[in-house]
Amino acid sequence: MPVIAVFYGIIIRMFTRKSEHNPPHFHAEYQGHKGIFSLDGHMTTGDIPPKQQKYIEVWADIHHEELLRNWENEGAQPGKIEPLK
Repeated sequence: MPVIAVFYGIIIRMFTRKSEHNPPHFHAEYQGHKGIFSLDGHMTTGDIPPKQQKYIEVWADIHHEELLRNWENEGAQPGKIEPLK
């Protein structure tokens, strides 16, 4: 799964094949913890620690349009997204 952003030790990955992976989401990893997040940054499943969940939520809020564009880009390589600074 392609990496689209890395910040504060958090790795964000995303597929773009929306027809095969609904509902819209991305994956995050942090020090062995994993989670699946809706495009608005809320964790739907996983065990990412609360502090890192907040970073991911803020990042997803800032980059919501880019996440949506990546999701809708059926079958193409997702674009990289600026990390949280």
